[in-house]
Amino acid sequence: MTLPKQLQGLRIPVVGAPLFIISNPKLVIAQCTSGVVGAMPALNARPAEQLDEWLAEITETLAAWDRQHPDRPAAPYAINQIVHKSNDRLEHDMQVCAKYKVPVVITSLGARTDVNDAVHAWGGIVLHDIINNFFAKKAVEKGADGLIAVAAGAGGHAGVKSPFALIQEIREWFDGPLLLSGSISTGGGVLAAQAMGADLAYIGSAFIATDEARASDAYKQAIVEGTSDDIVYSSLFTGVHGNYLKASIKNAGLDPDNLPESDPTKMNFGGGEGSKKAWKDIWGCGQGIAAVKAVVPTAALIDRLATEYGQARARVGA
Repeated sequence: MTLPKQLQGLRIPVVGAPLFIISNPKLVIAQCTSGVVGAMPALNARPAEQLDEWLAEITETLAAWDRQHPDRPAAPYAINQIVHKSNDRLEHDMQVCAKYKVPVVITSLGARTDVNDAVHAWGGIVLHDIINNFFAKKAVEKGADGLIAVAAGAGGHAGVKSPFALIQEIREWFDGPLLLSGSISTGGGVLAAQAMGADLAYIGSAFIATDEARASDAYKQAIVEGTSDDIVYSSLFTGVHGNYLKASIKNAGLDPDNLPESDPTKMNFGGGEGSKKAWKDIWGCGQGIAAVKAVVPTAALIDRLATEYGQARARVGA
């Protein structure tokens, strides 16, 4: 299947994952102007009215870039919508996305036909993130254009499936756009995702350790110093299982080796400040961070990924 136009012509086949609290217009713009799809959660804009300002900034800046660089236009951007019933901002945020005709919408924690229909009405596409084949089929049945397979080792909310198993099962029945998430932080990992059957890689944690990311210096340094041994998988913080940096859990006065489970009914992704505070000092992170050696500009990170991707292709071709 030919990829939709929003996912074609990228410098390398990468979508930057939307990072809760961390992603902002500066990061998104840097990702897009460097040739990959940049993304941020709608809920990062607080208060809700700020989302309009942020989307205006992104669209105007990318349009100016395209005028100045007609030979290498910016990649499209994406907005992540939490469609869980606790998100009381969804209707407002979707109206703002419609105003700017957001080219890519990434939906999480539920699949909704009305949301998909709304995006299609303004000409956008919907990518839905899933952790297993069951949810993948539900998302496509409800009109998602593409899937993001969130495999074991992904930062933040993540599943437990091996990427080999998850991609193989989905590709048995789905020939549409398929992205792979989970511990990808090198250009070789991007090529491996494609070799497995995915169309693009979905990269999040590596972008935390960039100049543009809205993360604390301590958070960024923990990414630089960390390895897969420093990641803890827990449902305590949001009611959904996810991966987090062990150091931040210790700093919160908790024992990372003995965390209680959380009740999924306690999930709250509302627009108020309370939902943000639950994440403020607990740092989401994936297992692939050993490849991150320094805090760098986003453009430099993407340069590295592009170089490694080319080297991996040459190596495999040889």
